[in-house]
Amino acid sequence: MKRIRHKIQFLLLSISFGVAHIAVAEVVIVGNSNVPKIDVATVQKIYAGKFISVEGVNITPVSLKTGSTQRDQFLQIFMNQDEEKYTAYWTVRRYVGKGTPPNELESAAEVIKFIQSTPGAVGYIDETEVKDGIHVLLRGKN
Repeated sequence: MKRIRHKIQFLLLSISFGVAHIAVAEVVIVGNSNVPKIDVATVQKIYAGKFISVEGVNITPVSLKTGSTQRDQFLQIFMNQDEEKYTAYWTVRRYVGKGTPPNELESAAEVIKFIQSTPGAVGYIDETEVKDGIHVLLRGKN
């Protein structure tokens, strides 16, 4: 009986670890091939509308639609904000004439298509969407 209980506990721990491991996929910052590698501070300035170029390359950021899991992860990991704070920030900037938020796209496929066809484009996608030919600018908070 004791052996069976240990096996069940081991099995439950194994399943728990496996589920936790699967949920670890992160958002990565991707860009057109002409965009140089960037750091977190630069990402924050780009998505706050404070940088329009990096090393002489004019930047065009895009976001995923409001409410998407990847957008929420991006805001949390890279911007240290939630949707409410980010939206409020851009509401004020727009009102005082300091710009508009990045255009929102529906899916990672749209982000990839946009960044590959638009010089200076920057976006974010789930790391599981990264395929050959996609220029990754930053992973996590490296």
